[in-house]
Amino acid sequence: MKIKKTIDKIPGGMMLIPLFLGAIIHTAVPGASDYFGGFTKGLMTGTVPILAVWFFCMGAAIDVRATGTVLRKSGTLVLTKIAVAWVIAMIAVQFMPAGGIQTGFFAGLSVLALISAMDMTNGGLYASIMQQYGTKEESGAFVLMSLESGPLVTMLILGSTGVAVFEPQLFVGAVLPFLVGFILGNLDHDLREYFGKATHTLIPFFGFALGCSIDLGVIADTGLLGILLGLAVIVVTGIPLILADKFIGRGNGTAGLAASSTAGAAVANPMLVANMKPEFLPAAEAATALVAACVIVTAILVPILTAYYSDYMKKKNPPVDLPPVQKAAV
Repeated sequence: MKIKKTIDKIPGGMMLIPLFLGAIIHTAVPGASDYFGGFTKGLMTGTVPILAVWFFCMGAAIDVRATGTVLRKSGTLVLTKIAVAWVIAMIAVQFMPAGGIQTGFFAGLSVLALISAMDMTNGGLYASIMQQYGTKEESGAFVLMSLESGPLVTMLILGSTGVAVFEPQLFVGAVLPFLVGFILGNLDHDLREYFGKATHTLIPFFGFALGCSIDLGVIADTGLLGILLGLAVIVVTGIPLILADKFIGRGNGTAGLAASSTAGAAVANPMLVANMKPEFLPAAEAATALVAACVIVTAILVPILTAYYSDYMKKKNPPVDLPPVQKAAV
């Protein structure tokens, strides 16, 4: 059976299929983890420890010896994505209650959901798109996108906008596994290779554990809103990213549009933040469902839009063909 190949055909499948499988189990048999106990309970409820290991391995996989072009391009995209999420949070705080909207079409929408959907780029999706439509340096720009992984950036935005107050040690705890992995991976190339292999392996495990905390009824209730939020992520983050890529990253905007997605790992952020600040628990489940919808929508649309945009830019600025004499000279 070609199970993996089938899952790989689905955008973000290795994260989303286990997540929905866990959600089905939790919805049908809410007490399954307590009933089985032991290692099975750990697998179904171990989102935080599984993600801690994943963050460590992610840090170990990053090579500090990146070229200046890669650092400039990735730094531009990462900082722009974070800045846009911060601005959106600042605006949303003025109109949205702390616990999110509770009634009407926008029920479930919260500042936590908005930040989680917008502050992280799907690095793997970006790299695969740019391998086809960009340069080698642009493709490698996903190197710094790993720094967005985890709840740290979401916590920083929530704290700076006054939505929540986090004790300093919580910020340290959120980033420490990543930093330890980063240091070890750059001290020893063999360790980087060893731990780096685990980054993809762990994705379905934390997806399943996360799904085991979600009621499918919540996903159904936020379905259309999640799709609209996914479209909003592409528009709201995509336009500034295109402009930043053009004027700072020295590209034509293709890399910016390719970075306007929602990372699969962002699905875990609402629950991770809620574990540290229980006041977010009422909004976390709906926020998780909304972010999951954003992952699917952006994973489908961003590659299509990037392809059209890339073709448009190539037609607008076609490469200059050199005369035969000049080609020979080159």
